[in-house]
Amino acid sequence: MKRISEYKKLFGVENELELKTLKKSYRDLVKEWHPDKFQNGDALQEEAEIQSRKIIDGYHFLVSIAPETLESNLDNYNETITNSGISDFQHKGLLLEITFLDGSTYEYFGVTKPVYIKMINSDKLNRFAKRSIYPNYLYRKSKRDLEQV
Repeated sequence: MKRISEYKKLFGVENELELKTLKKSYRDLVKEWHPDKFQNGDALQEEAEIQSRKIIDGYHFLVSIAPETLESNLDNYNETITNSGISDFQHKGLLLEITFLDGSTYEYFGVTKPVYIKMINSDKLNRFAKRSIYPNYLYRKSKRDLEQV
């Protein structure tokens, strides 16, 4: 969740995450921090390279969790969580990554360790996820999955 807040703050989209606003903010930030804007040896050139990578990563991340993106991919997501069982999962910090039998992978944000422990101890993993994970946490399709396609 910290990552989401950090990126929203960077792009100035604290409340509503609209793609149009995000895109405009992205373009403005890229113009401001593009490494080619600075001369070789300029103290800000290295910072500009770091900032531009952060801007690009943040933009792609926020686009993947934007309501418009989630809505456009909702049919595929519902198909996966309804008809495909869980193949594998891992938990790091507050991020739960679930890989499904159909090969797709989704990341769920804000999943606490106690919820993860309940999931592990559940005798019906898919049922627990359908009731406690899918409807309650912000998600996005994982980059790992997108690279395989």
